[in-house]
Amino acid sequence: MTALAAALARILAPISRLCLWLAAFGLIAMSLAVAWQVFGRKVLNDSPTWTEPGSLLLMSWFIILGSAVCVRESEHMAFDIGLHYAPRPLRLAMKLITHGLIIAFGLYMTVYGWQLTEKTWSAKTAGINLPQGMEYLPLVGGGLLFALFSFENLVNQLARGEDTVLRGPGEPAATGLE
Repeated sequence: MTALAAALARILAPISRLCLWLAAFGLIAMSLAVAWQVFGRKVLNDSPTWTEPGSLLLMSWFIILGSAVCVRESEHMAFDIGLHYAPRPLRLAMKLITHGLIIAFGLYMTVYGWQLTEKTWSAKTAGINLPQGMEYLPLVGGGLLFALFSFENLVNQLARGEDTVLRGPGEPAATGLE
């Protein structure tokens, strides 16, 4: 199990880093597009038509890519107080169930995002003349990333068992020397 965890880390760490860089680039590009839209409207009195739909598409991508990185880093929303007060074996079960649910959710996003993409591909998006299905591609890519990153977390959890970072009340603190 640890060999699989190491292999997944080697493969998915660069993908995660790329997602983070793409999300940052998307945020900057969206900010520039919105700035251009404001400049065009206020100074040139001619607002470009591509900036709003382009900004929304960029925002969809950088939000989903950033969220996927948060899933990998276990920085997503969680109910930590429940984990904190649960007994150790229950904590492990709760974490494994959480990883399984995120995998299922990611696969659901992928399948139904793809269906939405296919159904709307023939229509054109106003202002940028791209297939409207492009708006749903972030669901497909993000869902796959959610499932992959959560699968990596699941394998890591199974390989190392209960981690000692989150302790229940009265349990000794981890020293990092174990």
